[in-house]
Amino acid sequence: LSVPDHRERVLTIPNALTMARILSAPYIGYLIVQQDYGLALAGCVVLGLTDALDGYIARKYSMQSFVGSIIDPAADKALMTTLTLALAYGGLLPTPLAVVIIGRDVALSLAAFFIRWATLPGPKTLKRYFDLSIPSVEVRPTAISKWNTALQLVLMGATLASPVFGVPASFVGLVGLQWLTGATTVISGLGYLTSKDAVHRLTKAEVARRLPKPPVLPKRK
Repeated sequence: LSVPDHRERVLTIPNALTMARILSAPYIGYLIVQQDYGLALAGCVVLGLTDALDGYIARKYSMQSFVGSIIDPAADKALMTTLTLALAYGGLLPTPLAVVIIGRDVALSLAAFFIRWATLPGPKTLKRYFDLSIPSVEVRPTAISKWNTALQLVLMGATLASPVFGVPASFVGLVGLQWLTGATTVISGLGYLTSKDAVHRLTKAEVARRLPKPPVLPKRK
């Protein structure tokens, strides 16, 4: 039996800013491949500020959404994947570390596809599966994943800045950061796959609270 769909607003300012970050990631990668490291670094700073801005707007004006909980980390991963591939291609990032980072993201993406299908309210169809206005789960980053995300951002920023400021790739601080990032990447990936709190299935009451409230019509006198 099918149940009535619970839908939420998808087109919000935070979600629009997040989509802009996703669409900008390939251009950052292009700049790195072209060895325009200064402009690529400036672009990353702008995207970082945009990330903070969309989160602030979502919290300030109660625009949090199921869609936002999915595409916001997806935007981070789009930029991280682009930076990882581009920097590894340019020889600035060790290939084994790049494989660990990309491999973790691929594994989590496959798990997310399965979880979305398993928690989708019936009837289960591809159209409803890709309809992000129908919320079913909420992704809750674990503590170690937050640290790992921060370390990855610092590593990518430091690696990208190294040719701009003339820092050698063999610099001990950079090498240490690479090892630390690699270790937390593996630990956080295992944490997402084993933690019961990382992916939360939304209840009907939680879904109802996320839906936009209908306009209140004035009472007739």
